[in-house]
Amino acid sequence: MSYLPSKDKKETYVRELFNTISNGYDRTNKMMSLGRDERWRELVVKRAQVKPGQTILDVCCGTAKLTMKLAEAVGPGGKVIGLDFSENMIEVGKENISSSPHRDIIELMQGNAMALPFEDQQFDAVTVAWGLRNVPELEVALKEMIRVLKPGGMLVSLDMSKPSAPVFKQAYWLYFEKLVPLIGKFGAGKSSAYRYFCESAKAFPDARKLTQIFARNGLTETRYKNVMGGTLAIVEGKKE
Repeated sequence: MSYLPSKDKKETYVRELFNTISNGYDRTNKMMSLGRDERWRELVVKRAQVKPGQTILDVCCGTAKLTMKLAEAVGPGGKVIGLDFSENMIEVGKENISSSPHRDIIELMQGNAMALPFEDQQFDAVTVAWGLRNVPELEVALKEMIRVLKPGGMLVSLDMSKPSAPVFKQAYWLYFEKLVPLIGKFGAGKSSAYRYFCESAKAFPDARKLTQIFARNGLTETRYKNVMGGTLAIVEGKKE
């Protein structure tokens, strides 16, 4: 049985999926990453070259964990907008930022990554964590993120990739196919959502190919950094 929806049904499917698992999403992420997800978000902030006073957009922000890291980096003179199309994830995000000392410079809003509700060249940097894999049209979303990015700004993505080392590669996919759905059922109450995550990771371009897509869409200084043995990757590019 395939858990990957067709392209025309993907937006509705993914939105409903994340609405369903929103309450257990952070807990499950922590379990799956063995507590290392915070460190990965810190790497995204570093690679985005975020500076105090800047205005940053976090696309597919989910429960606003990365959004809060970005707000910490821009400080009181800056602004961070987190956008996600799942209203339930946004609500959990609002709960998360309520205790943040940087909550006054964070704005969370519901919106579509493929039709961003912002003017051209509005943001100093754009980030997207575990989001490009879930949009129906990757390059449409990518073009939108580039459109709202200021010249000289960085676009940085954190997402799944594909390990290549023998033995480790087989062990990883076995873990993802067999154990991750069980973790998802325990942590978020929905194993089928995490079966979708596995299938979408297999279908998503690996780090090298995604870097090429970034370059094809006009970004320069494109590169990638493998994380966790190549199971994840940070892919980045600069808008000239």
